[in-house]
Amino acid sequence: MARVTTEVRGAYAALWRDTERCYRAVRSRDARFDGQFVVAVRTTRIYCRPSCPAMTPKPQNVEFFPTSAAAQSRGYRACRRCLPDAVPGSPEWDVRADLAARAMRLIAEGTVEREGVSGLARRLGYSERQLGRVLNSELGAGPLALARAHRAHSARVLIEMSDLPITDVAFASGFSSVRQFNDTIREVFAATPSQLRAAAARRGRSGHPAGPAAPSTGVRLCLRLPFRAPFDAAGVLDFLSTRAVPGVEAGNDDYRRTLRLPHGPAVVRMTPRTTHVECVVLLTDVRDLSAAVSRVRRLWDLDADPLAVSDCLSDDPTIASWVKAVPGIRVPGAVDGPELVLRAILGQQVSVASARAAAGRLVSELGDPVAIASDGDPTRLFPSPATVAEHAEDVLTGPRHRITAIHDVAAALASGTLDVHVGRDPEELRRDLLSLPGIGPWTADYVLMRLLHRTDLLLHTDRALRRGARALGIGPARLTDHARRWRPWRSYAGMYLWRASGTPPSGTPRKDTP
Repeated sequence: MARVTTEVRGAYAALWRDTERCYRAVRSRDARFDGQFVVAVRTTRIYCRPSCPAMTPKPQNVEFFPTSAAAQSRGYRACRRCLPDAVPGSPEWDVRADLAARAMRLIAEGTVEREGVSGLARRLGYSERQLGRVLNSELGAGPLALARAHRAHSARVLIEMSDLPITDVAFASGFSSVRQFNDTIREVFAATPSQLRAAAARRGRSGHPAGPAAPSTGVRLCLRLPFRAPFDAAGVLDFLSTRAVPGVEAGNDDYRRTLRLPHGPAVVRMTPRTTHVECVVLLTDVRDLSAAVSRVRRLWDLDADPLAVSDCLSDDPTIASWVKAVPGIRVPGAVDGPELVLRAILGQQVSVASARAAAGRLVSELGDPVAIASDGDPTRLFPSPATVAEHAEDVLTGPRHRITAIHDVAAALASGTLDVHVGRDPEELRRDLLSLPGIGPWTADYVLMRLLHRTDLLLHTDRALRRGARALGIGPARLTDHARRWRPWRSYAGMYLWRASGTPPSGTPRKDTP
C-alpha cells in the first residue's frame, strides 16, 4: 500500500511543480485540472482556475500553487470571472493518506474555527510546529492561512447565496470579528461584502435566499456542488437509496438525510443535475455550513478524478466494457464516522435489507428528533454511540455475539477509546478497529474505503464482489493477483464488480450493489 500511495501522491503532488505541464493545461483551458492547482498572474496579481476563459498570460508572467491559500499568502486575489474557489476539490486529498491530506480534510470540516490550530494538531497527533512545517512545505501555506482561505470561500457562498445580514455572515463563516471578515474579503476578492452581494444579484446567483425553514428554527440554503465529469449520479443515488435507514435517510429521485453537526442537527436534500448536485441545506446553526458541505461532497465522492480512474481500469479488457458502459463511477462516502462503524457491524454477514431494518429499529427507538425537518424529510438523527451503548441490548435482536459487539464498539466510541474521524491515519485506524472484538478485516476496510476514501482497497472477501468477479471471468483464487493491475483504483474497480454481480458481463449493467 505504501508504494501505491507514493505513486498516487507523485501523480498529484508534483503537478503544480511541473510548470510546463501546468501551462499546457492553462493554454488549453482544460477543466479537468480545475481544483488541482491554481495559476497566478504576476502582472495582475490575480489567481485563476486553469480553465479561466480570460486571455492566456505569457509563461514568464505566471506561477502555480497547490492551493488558493498559497496564492493568497503571496498577495494574489481570486479572479472574479472564473471563481477559482468554486470548483471541485483536489482529488489529491482522497488518494493521499499523509499528514497534509488528512489536515486538509479536517480544515474543510471547520476544525480550526472550532478548535484552533492546537485542536487540529491534537487530532492529527502532531505538534503545532511540526504541522505548520509540513503544510508550508507541501501546500505552500500554514494551517491558519489554509483555514482563512476556507473561511473566505464559505463567506462568499453565504454572501451570494443567502439574505443573511452581513454581520451574521461574518460569524457564521468562522471569522472572529467583523473587521477581520471585511479585511479578508477585500483582500481575497478585491471587493467589499456588499459589492459581492450586489454583483451576485445582477448575475442572478442569489435566487435561493436563506430564510426560515419549517419550523422557523432553521436556516435554508440552496447550493450548487460541482463535480468532475463524467459522473455516475444514478449509481450513487441507487447505492444510498438502497441502504437508506428509515427516519434518517430517504431516497428516490433525490436523496435526503439528517446530519449530526457540531452546533446542531441539519437536513440535506441532494438532487443530481447535469453539471452539479443541487444541495438544499436546512441548518439549525449556520456556522455548520462548511461541515455540512464537506460531508455531502464526501458522501457523493464529488472530488474524484473519474478520468484517471477510467484511464487505468480501461487498460484491463476484463473490466473495460463496464468502464465504458458506466463512466464516472463513484465510491460513496460517509457523513459520520461512528455511524458508519455501527452500521457496518450491523451489516456483517446479513443482507442489505436486514441491516437496514436493524438500523431502523435503533433509529425509531433511540434516534433524536430533528425539529427543523420539513414535510417529506427524515425526522431523526442516527443515535449517538453513548445512547447505543446504553440501550442497544434492549432494542436489537439477533445473535448475542453481534449485539455484544455493537454494545462494546459503541462504548469505545463514546469513551473516546476508539476515535473515528476523517483526519485519522488509515493504518492506525485499521489497527484500532481490528483490536475490537466483532470487527474483522472486511468491516475495517469498508470503513476506511467509505470514511477516508481509500481509493485502493478491494474487499476481496465480499461475496457479491466475488460473484461479480466470476461474471467477468476472474475466479476467486486469481482475484487478488488480477486486481494488482487496477492499482491505485481498486476501490472503484470493486464498485464495478458489485455492479457486475447482478448481470452477465455482456449485458447492460444493472444498478445493483451489495
